[in-house]
Amino acid sequence: MMPERVKVRVKKKKNKRKIILKRILLLFFLFSIVFAGLIGYKVYKTLQAADSSYKELDRGEKSKLRKEVVDLKKKQPFSVLLLGVEDYATNGKGGRTDSIIVATINPKQKTMKLLSIPRDTRVEISGDTSGTKTRINAAYGKGGAQTTVETVENLLDIPIDYYATVDFKGFKKTIDEVGGVDVDVPFDFSEKSDTSKSKKFYFQKGNMHLNGEEALAYARMRKQDPRGDFGRNDRQKQILMAMLDQTSKPSNLAKIDTLADQVSDNITTNLRITQVLALQQIFSGFKGSDVETLTLKGSDLYIGNKYFFQPDAEELTKIQEELYNFLYPNK
Repeated sequence: MMPERVKVRVKKKKNKRKIILKRILLLFFLFSIVFAGLIGYKVYKTLQAADSSYKELDRGEKSKLRKEVVDLKKKQPFSVLLLGVEDYATNGKGGRTDSIIVATINPKQKTMKLLSIPRDTRVEISGDTSGTKTRINAAYGKGGAQTTVETVENLLDIPIDYYATVDFKGFKKTIDEVGGVDVDVPFDFSEKSDTSKSKKFYFQKGNMHLNGEEALAYARMRKQDPRGDFGRNDRQKQILMAMLDQTSKPSNLAKIDTLADQVSDNITTNLRITQVLALQQIFSGFKGSDVETLTLKGSDLYIGNKYFFQPDAEELTKIQEELYNFLYPNK
């Protein structure tokens, strides 16, 4: 038989262990509540920001070149038209597209193709019945995102499922919020800031880390580039791929609500809240190396004193076929 004193000690030890275990479970439970509340708050804030940026096109959800609406939950290939809008000269009204990029994405294979369309590309603007051709960047000023989407669809002969416009403020805010981007500068050059003509940024050949204001200057410079608009397009795609790498970092995924709230006033899109959530899953694990960049080839054309970029007919057909096959891999 166990002595009474020993029994008391064993009971005390057992009680102490139970108390410690209860405290650990309680702390774990409280942590779980706080964590769940934090995640819920982040999701709520992200969705709230996405909702304020939503603007449906007049056509509705479906492109005229689609038989049915793309279902992102089924991971069907889709396209997004990314438009960088320069509207500071018009106080936010109208404006022109400083950059026009078509992104086609295959969620199952986690691959993407990026095509920059030179802003001086000579096209017929959708809805213009006169038959005259002008620069594609004029489409936004004439009919906003709707007209630009239709004009790009007519040029590439593929459906544009979604669009997103971002102005200069939104571009800079996004890059600053993710901690800047790393780029490989192709040659030495300088460029003025968009906020002050007296402020200038200097870019040296090689690797550089850029903040939002610097990245915008880097993406906009054209006159000093020996390749003109094509060189600028490549730098814009370079920044997009760098942003993709940055936003996929755990530290930036953790503050997705802050990022969404910061840029919501400067972005317009026809992506619904449920589609934004689907995109978050689609782009999880995406890297800049998963992106293939395409180039629309053509020649310089002057009509009077006005410069245009004239796409080569055969090269345009190749681009059309490549993008179509990417969007419809089973056909």
